[in-house]
Amino acid sequence: MDTTADEIRHAEKMAKKKAARDRIMAGKEGEKGLIIVHTGPGKGKSSSGFGMILRCVAHGMPCAVVQFIKGAWDTGERRLLTDHFADLCQFHAMGEGFTWETQDKARDIAAARAGWEKAKELIRDPDIRFVLLDEINIALRYEYLPLDEVLAFLRDEKPPLTHVCLTGRNAAPDLIKLADLVTEMTLVKHPFRSGIKGQPGVEF
Repeated sequence: MDTTADEIRHAEKMAKKKAARDRIMAGKEGEKGLIIVHTGPGKGKSSSGFGMILRCVAHGMPCAVVQFIKGAWDTGERRLLTDHFADLCQFHAMGEGFTWETQDKARDIAAARAGWEKAKELIRDPDIRFVLLDEINIALRYEYLPLDEVLAFLRDEKPPLTHVCLTGRNAAPDLIKLADLVTEMTLVKHPFRSGIKGQPGVEF
């Protein structure tokens, strides 16, 4: 089979891309525990965080989840991790529901504080490589936790090789500035606006 001119051009183009990529990768070295933020009005912030938790499990990396705000929910990810991977992933549901459900600010603050104390314990643990702080941005937004305290801990006390992922809408600008990786989920369309409630397997 004769090689066409189009195939030759494609091969040359891909060879140039590979060479450029190899040059970029040659300048990358070392490891670092990342501070990761998933924020924005779109769906998928927690889902992405749990995707990374499953990657850790697949690599045999000890990890942990601390759920703020929505900790009382019975979710698929919670069932999967606690039923099948409890040896690799600790799961701590510390929230009691959104503030409009509890209608008790003091109780919400106490729950957030308990969650943060557990989070610090897990992050400090030298055996744990990745900690997901699910919906902590909501607790920070409502001032259930002092932002300065959280930032100072992540900056000064997080072990160098431990990854921490913080999810939730309206991440504070100072947290975004501190983070190594920030992803903003953009809402384009949502079934809730059409009267469809959250679906098992898709949203929880």
